[in-house]
Amino acid sequence: MSVTALIINGFAGSALLAAFLRDPPGARKALLIALRAFLGMVPMVLAIILLIGLLLGLVPPETVARLIGSESGIAGILLSTAIGAVLFVPALVAFPLAGSLLTGGASVGAVAAFITSLTMIGTVTLPIEVRELGFKFTVVRNGLGILFALVIAILMGVIL
Repeated sequence: MSVTALIINGFAGSALLAAFLRDPPGARKALLIALRAFLGMVPMVLAIILLIGLLLGLVPPETVARLIGSESGIAGILLSTAIGAVLFVPALVAFPLAGSLLTGGASVGAVAAFITSLTMIGTVTLPIEVRELGFKFTVVRNGLGILFALVIAILMGVIL
């Protein structure tokens, strides 16, 4: 286990212990709520992991490298941004997928564009966002999301 994981788990364990010392029934109730939420996510996470496994099994690493590898340049970054903007995948699943893409030959910039656009651009939720927040706000927010995804991708590609 990495040092970071040990620190995070140590902090979480300490916080749980503090919660049990302060309010045992409340801590028990919080754990049950967290367990129910976790069990509710398991089928979706397993389905997405299965889909990712199939996709990576069917798409050869050479294709990944050609489409979004370091040789693909800005076209690969734009493609990754578009794919991330359209998909509706929880970040919990997106990070292992990003790792698999890197292993499969994707460039750091393309993966950064994918993750950034996945979390910042809401194509799937666009109709709700327009209805609740207005057209102008939605266009500006998503436009800035695309811009920042591209800037972050290029910076990550240069730095790493």
